[in-house]
Amino acid sequence: MAQASSVKNLIFDLGGVILDLSVDHTLQSFSDISGLKKEKVKELFVSSRGFLDYEKGLIDDDTFRAFVRELYNVQASDDVLDASWNAMLRGIPKEKLDLLLSLKNKFNVYLLSNTNTIHLNYINDKILLPHFQEESLDRYFHKTYYSHLMKKRKPDADIFEQVLDENGLQPHETLFLDDNADNIAGAKALGIQTVHVVTPDVIIDYFND
Repeated sequence: MAQASSVKNLIFDLGGVILDLSVDHTLQSFSDISGLKKEKVKELFVSSRGFLDYEKGLIDDDTFRAFVRELYNVQASDDVLDASWNAMLRGIPKEKLDLLLSLKNKFNVYLLSNTNTIHLNYINDKILLPHFQEESLDRYFHKTYYSHLMKKRKPDADIFEQVLDENGLQPHETLFLDDNADNIAGAKALGIQTVHVVTPDVIIDYFND
């Protein structure tokens, strides 16, 4: 599938699109440290507001850790909690970073990620720096946007509108790539073109066709 010729701007999600992501690893780790069955861990994970509040930057790191301790009834240290929380972050394939650099020569390229401080620090310090000698993802995009710094999160319209408005982007000239169906729907509602990234290799295939 080749990208539409009208596209001038690309907005990439991070987890599940650029970054290999496995939420299951975090659910299993929370299960291990809490003694709860993974099914119960998942049920609480998807129904508890604290995770969304953390992505929107509405609570700080210590408040988030306290929330996790209470939610799963654990007394784990900060380091143990952070390791469980970061277990979902599985690495970044070099070919995807190379692709981003090549796309920057042809398009305006942006990152729009629902994330949080603990995750972003881990990505910068434990993935990018040791493996790619980069302190952040900034070199791979014309601009990066992170939900916890914006106090907004996908799929809400205001987060997309901020990216469009700040960069003077027209929705119909903009392509948004994300692995989350709700986020795709949120972008589509604003007239943004979309690609639903259903497998990790979608972006490689999409831009190489």
